[in-house]
Amino acid sequence: MSSDRRVKAKVCLVGEHEVGKTSLIRRFVLDEFDDRYIVTLGAKVSKKELQVKAADEPEFQMDMTVWDIMGSRGFRELMREAYFYGAQGVLAVCDLTRGDTLEQLDDWMEAVYQTIGEVPVILVVNKRDMAARAAFTEQQVSQAAVAFDCPYYFTSAKTGENVEEIFRTLGLAIAHRVLA
Repeated sequence: MSSDRRVKAKVCLVGEHEVGKTSLIRRFVLDEFDDRYIVTLGAKVSKKELQVKAADEPEFQMDMTVWDIMGSRGFRELMREAYFYGAQGVLAVCDLTRGDTLEQLDDWMEAVYQTIGEVPVILVVNKRDMAARAAFTEQQVSQAAVAFDCPYYFTSAKTGENVEEIFRTLGLAIAHRVLA
């Protein structure tokens, strides 16, 4: 990869309502957290420029456009073509304290694959700061990650744990595909 390259990337977050998609984006883009729940109506787009570097490659500039979607099933079906169009990577987000949110990622990922095909994916288990209330095990997360053929991370939008890492890791995977 050339150090003078600038990569533009569209990243979509998928997952049920209240899993923390908006909070993860807010932590990544603004380094802020607000524990009040704010419903995302439709889709919201945020942007961030970041320097991305693999261990043995030159650093490059990435202009990341991050798309947040309303977590309701009906909206997913209504808007999936427009929402996923041009996406180069996906963060599949579930809530560690709600077991159904991990299971429902199957439907989200099916919609992704049907609409845009295979793209880099990271499974994100959010709300690690609430681990004492975990509704599923790391083994279950690992099995889901194997099914989606992707890595997984435990994050906390509240504390910032692994938030920057998930976006950078996804950005690097996208860049490898774009610049290859």
